[in-house]
Amino acid sequence: MSNTPLKIVVVGHVDHGKSTLVGRLLHETGALPEGKVEYLKEVCDKRGMPFEWAFVMDALQAERDQGITIDTSQLRFHTGNRPVLIIDAPGHKEFLKNMITGAASAEAAVLVIDAHEGVQEQSRRHGYLLHLLGLTQIAVAVNKMDLVDWSEARFKEVEAEIRAYLGGIGVTPTHVVPVSARGGDNINAVSEKSAWYKGPSVIGALDGFAAAAVATDLALRLPVQDVYKFDSRRIISGRIESGRIKVGDRLTFSPSGKSARVASIEGWAGSDITVLSAGAGQSVGVTLDEPIFVERGQVAHLAEAAPALAHEIRARVFWLGRDPLALGDRLKLKLATAEYHVEVAAIEKVIDVEDLGSHQGAQVGRNAVAELVFRSRGAMAFDTFGDNARLGRFVLVHGYDIVGGGIVGAAMDNRNIFHVDHQVTSESRARANGHKGGVLWLTGLSGAGKSTIAMELERRLFQKGWQVNALDGDNVRHGLCSDLGFSPEDRSENIRRVGEIGHLFARAGMLVITAFISPYRADRDRVRAIDPEAFHEIHVATGLDECERRDPKGLYKKARKGEIIDFTGVSAPYEAPENPELTLNTDGKSVEETVSELVSYVEAQFGRNAVDTMTAWTFRI
Repeated sequence: MSNTPLKIVVVGHVDHGKSTLVGRLLHETGALPEGKVEYLKEVCDKRGMPFEWAFVMDALQAERDQGITIDTSQLRFHTGNRPVLIIDAPGHKEFLKNMITGAASAEAAVLVIDAHEGVQEQSRRHGYLLHLLGLTQIAVAVNKMDLVDWSEARFKEVEAEIRAYLGGIGVTPTHVVPVSARGGDNINAVSEKSAWYKGPSVIGALDGFAAAAVATDLALRLPVQDVYKFDSRRIISGRIESGRIKVGDRLTFSPSGKSARVASIEGWAGSDITVLSAGAGQSVGVTLDEPIFVERGQVAHLAEAAPALAHEIRARVFWLGRDPLALGDRLKLKLATAEYHVEVAAIEKVIDVEDLGSHQGAQVGRNAVAELVFRSRGAMAFDTFGDNARLGRFVLVHGYDIVGGGIVGAAMDNRNIFHVDHQVTSESRARANGHKGGVLWLTGLSGAGKSTIAMELERRLFQKGWQVNALDGDNVRHGLCSDLGFSPEDRSENIRRVGEIGHLFARAGMLVITAFISPYRADRDRVRAIDPEAFHEIHVATGLDECERRDPKGLYKKARKGEIIDFTGVSAPYEAPENPELTLNTDGKSVEETVSELVSYVEAQFGRNAVDTMTAWTFRI
């Protein structure tokens, strides 16, 4: 019999009876302090309200007044076979953040569903969140069976629905138990009211859960919590998340790559016991045989079993922020003790937790799940969730608020690619060139005049001595993107490649002028996200009728005849910019007038005054 408590989270839709179930569990196992129930009944009598077992868990006065659970609570009891630490988590939609906080440390879960109401949106959402957090041991309590007269048919209907949903996300519930938490039926012992049910009680289901295996068999992962200096020693402290460490091991610290041997594992002050090794779950302090620089957030490991290193990770995220998560948003990603400043490089798909369908989107709404790519300027050390959950879970923070959480999926293929810093700064290039580098992104319909404007702008700026280069859509299609067609997917890849090239030139101090239809707003936002300060979106806002009248390449005529499929403006959409840095209306204007307007904008944004401002700001910093 293990003395380590099994950590279980209890979740479910609001008012489905989670807190009532937990309160009854504590009562049935004798875990409540003597006189607790009598006291609560007395309080209820004074308030003129019926006694509820849920009040055992309602630690805050506001929760009793509102009838909802706001915070997570942790209580211990013993089933008779094992100790249990049970976490009662909120079910209300507004308190999902607290629910995730509780579930993140759990080893198993009980999902509560109202027999009368059946599987609700929050039931599915909570089930998906448990899957997202890596919990595979899930028991389902179909509560309030007394409200459906202990109908076997209704129970099997609810059971089939929840098993189908959980099965769709790869989870098989260990047991589905019919209960009446209010009456105590099937809580500690199987009730005669469900003679047709042959499974265990809730307590029996808890006894059937396997305890989490101690992670000593996994690769060593020791995230650095802090570094302390005592006398001549520098003690590196942290909690061993997985694996084992012993004196004499050569540790490598990622992502820095520095290494040294363990000189000692320090014991607690006043202890005369010499510690030679330690394992997962232990908090330790170690000294090294070399004075290498180590800081909080680095991960100690053995060289032969290193975590992945990358500037980009693909992740599955549950978003809790008040505002939608959008492409290019910048956040703080907290993984173990490390904090990485990341931006959303791609939103690959948004998942509907109701039907498990997915769709592409430019934003992730509150309480939605999505598969994203995060990009960090510095290398991140991590494991995929499937390899080691201890370094595969993270939390997202914006300002001081937790706005999401998730798991690291498949590692990107750039774990062995490292960023190389230039010795020449952007400020030095700008001072030498007399202008800032940047990407001037001209977007508009075919025939709007983008290429004509871009080439004339390039000529004029070159005559003024600018380092400038124009990238035209047709020219790029002859070389860099000759392998791409014109499907939405190929259009997106075309723009992605051009965006990366454009920003590389911009970092080298050049002003890059691009002339691309780039019909999809999300694709342009993705290019902006590479370096938002350098990107300027210019909408060449020539109307469709005028573009079709010009038709310089005869493409509109071919499209109208059906000879060109997926032609923007005719058989494919064009999403105009919502907030461009500049809108150029070419109707009734000559090329010279339009370019002159653009030259004035460029000189104001990238010219000498902009350089002087940037340089002054650099010196102030």
